[in-house]
Order: sequence, then C-alpha cells, then structure tokens
Amino acid sequence: MSTTSLPTPDRAAELRAALLSAGFTADGVLELLGAPAYAALARSETVPALRATRSRGTGPLASLVRLFLLQQPEPYVHAAEALPVEVALADGWLRREGDEVHATVDIRPYGGPDGEDWFIVSDLGCAVGGAGGIGSRGRQQGTDVVLGVGGASTTLAGITVRTPVADALDLGTGSGIQALHAARHATRVTATDVNPRALGITRLTLALSGAPEAELLRGSLFEPVGDATYDLIVSNPPFVISPGARLTYRDGGMSGDDLCRTLVQQAGAHLNPGGYAQFLGNWQHVQGEDWRDRLRSWVPRGCDAWIVQRDVQDVTQYAELWLRDAGDHRTEPAAYAQRYEDWLDEFEAGKTKAVGFGWITLRRTDAAEPSIVIEEWPHAVEQPLGDAVLAHFARQDYLREHDDAALLNGRFVLVEEVVQEQVGPPGAEDPEHVVLRQNRGMRRATTVDTVGAGFAGVCDGSLTAGRILDAIAQLVQEDPVLLRDRTPEAIRMLVEQGFLEPVADR
Repeated sequence: MSTTSLPTPDRAAELRAALLSAGFTADGVLELLGAPAYAALARSETVPALRATRSRGTGPLASLVRLFLLQQPEPYVHAAEALPVEVALADGWLRREGDEVHATVDIRPYGGPDGEDWFIVSDLGCAVGGAGGIGSRGRQQGTDVVLGVGGASTTLAGITVRTPVADALDLGTGSGIQALHAARHATRVTATDVNPRALGITRLTLALSGAPEAELLRGSLFEPVGDATYDLIVSNPPFVISPGARLTYRDGGMSGDDLCRTLVQQAGAHLNPGGYAQFLGNWQHVQGEDWRDRLRSWVPRGCDAWIVQRDVQDVTQYAELWLRDAGDHRTEPAAYAQRYEDWLDEFEAGKTKAVGFGWITLRRTDAAEPSIVIEEWPHAVEQPLGDAVLAHFARQDYLREHDDAALLNGRFVLVEEVVQEQVGPPGAEDPEHVVLRQNRGMRRATTVDTVGAGFAGVCDGSLTAGRILDAIAQLVQEDPVLLRDRTPEAIRMLVEQGFLEPVADR
C-alpha cells in the first residue's frame, strides 16, 4: 500500500484562487505549452512540455506546470510567486527539500462542459493518463495508486445523461472526475471505491474544483450503499480481464468479465424508476457463443438497455496492450514472456478468442417488454452524447407504444442534419443504392431503397406515413396495400436509428 499521506482540503479554496490567478487552467496550459507539447502530455510524454516551460520564462504558470503536471522540483522563491507556498506546505500539497519544493500529488487543469475551471487530483506521475508504465509506477507506489483523467474517463463523462436528478452514484470513483461532473446536475452525489486513497483524492478533486462535497463510502460494487437507490449510476470500473488482480485501478479481482457482469446485473435493483445506469466495460468473446447473447443475459429485469461495442481485440492484442500499460514490456525478456504466457493461458482456459470494449446504458422502466439494443459501432461519433442517449430511449418508448397500424397513422420529420448520398457508376440514370447519413451524434449511415429514400425525403410532419406511402405507390405503380404491409419495418429502423423523428400526436 502507498505510505504517502494526502493533502488536507481544508484550505483548498485559497489554493484554487492562486492557481486561477496564475492562469493554471486548461486553456492557460495549452497557450503556454503549444498544441504539440500539450497533446504529447496525453501520450504520457513530458519532454516537449519541459522544453516549452524552459523556453518561455520562469513565470508563475510555468512554475505550476513544472510542479504539478511534470513533477519537477521548483525553487522555493519561484513557487512563492505562484501560490501561498506556506499554506501548500502546511496542508501537504508540497514538500520542501532545501531551497526547492516538490509536489506531493498531480494536479491537472480540466475544462468543464460549460467552461468551468476544474482540477483533477491524482497520484504523482498519473495526471496525464495513457499507457506506457503507469502500472509499473503503481507497483512502486503501491497497488492503491490513483490515476488521473484518461480517454475512458472522458468517454464516460461524454455519454452520460445530464438531466437534473436528486441522487447520483459514482461507483469506483478513482480521481473523482465522474462525481465532479455529476455534482453539476445532482442534488446529492455519492462516490464509492474499494481503494480508500481514491476516496481521499476524490475529496481533493471536488474541493480544489470548487464543487460541493460528496458522500464518500468505501467498498466493492454496491456493497457500501446497501439498498439505496439512485436516479443516475455511473462507473468506469476496473474492467481489465487479466490473470489475477495486480493493479487496483484496472483489475477487479474477478475471473474473466465477471466484474462487469455483476455490476450490470446488480444495477437494476439500485435504480429509481426512470433512472439511468451507464458503464464502460470489457466482455469476452467466447468460442461457440454469440457475444450479443452473452451481454443480453446481463441485462437486469425491469430495465431497457442500449449496449454499443466500440472495439474488439484478439487476445494477443489485448494482452500486449495491458502488458505495456503495466510497463512489463520494459522488464527482463524472460519475465515479460512469462507474463504474456499467463495472459494467454487465462484466455485459453476461458475459451476466449477476443475481448470487446464498449458502453452499457440501462434505464429502469419496468416495462413488460423491455427494449434491449445491442450493436457494434466502431466508427467516429460526436461527443458529448448524453442527449443522443436520451433520444434513443425516447424513440424506444415510441416504438414500443405504436404497432404497425399506429405507425402508419403517425407523422415524422427527417432529422435536420441527415444528408442523402447516391451511389452508382458515373452517368447511370438510377443509383445502385441510396445512403442516408447523420452528421451529428452517432453519425450513423444506412442504405435505403428508392421507396425508403423517397419516403424519408418528404417527411416534414404534415402527412401521415400511410398517406405518403399511398402517394409513393401511385408514383411507382405499386399496390398501396402491399407497400403499406412491407414498409413499417423500414420505418421502425429509421426511427430507431434516429433518422426520423416522430411528431407529437395531434
């Protein structure tokens, strides 16, 4: 376990004011370092940033970047120009060695969704996220090392539904970034973690960001909250499928994908009606089993679900990714080879041929016929997606409540950002196929026939779907009854995927 004590947050407001006064914000650091050096930090490369701070003077902002982002010692006199150094020393944010001071934690400026200036606290060496040996530092500092903001953290923050709620739960809070986001729209926030150090760092993150305090509870999964229920549950859990837990922040200590399965299955009982639970996760692709069936079995009773697989890696790619994360590729070749063998043995024992990564969203509806959508979408999306998640479930409600007859009596509008592409050889009179493409949200594309393209093109909310189809039938000289019979399925697909938006019944 790490023996380094954490700072006290009692005078965090004074430190926050000094950081802001010095311009130690996401925008300020970007301006100081320049885009290439700033981007390099996200790859755990600090040399360009160090060069930038040396070449652009010794002002307060450069001193703070060296101290809190790059973990470089700074002369006491320079630190005193940037912040209340005696307060920072007394409260444990800094330690002094002779004429120099050193940071005891990483502090990363982080821009909130509405331009808020936030600060994410983490253990030394872990503020900038990414692979390349954070795990090895974790072994040096203790298995309870707490990481800062990484790509997974920002992905989950971006897909989370942001409607006002009474109670929110951040399960496995880590550095507290999800709790910080939740504090903007939740009356009460509870944050849990099996790692007590993570709870302490979450307290620092909230205090230094000027956010309200959260209820902090220690324990695994839902154990620390008992029977409590919430309007929103979020979790970026330690989902890595590995041969034994070595690093608390990534390995959940359960076999295979059992941690993610348990988390999802138990979430339903802790959601209030209408509440959302949103997770990132890994899942096994097992020989002889459809991965969609595996995930469908996880969905708890009474919940709708939308599960999106964003990436799939074969077992060798997956093992190599996390071996690099732990810094094992820098160890002795024989030790590295043995750890690689251990990973492959684990996968072979579980008949795992690949590992999927993606998003899982549950909504408590208690519907007699739940909507469970499981899909693969590895393409680029537009973050944030919280509103797109809300819209997805609203469309599921509509489709569940409207049979084919009701659908034909409904009115629809083509979503504004949808464009049509015609694909075929140059000079051809008719296209081989027509593609509808979204330029926002999930950025979906779907192929439709000429009837589907014509139908979507005239949907402006003025005519019912049935009347539009009757007009199309006359144009293409097709039996209108047959066209009405075969088209509702296509309409459902266009509504479900967000190309058509239902107009409120008149």
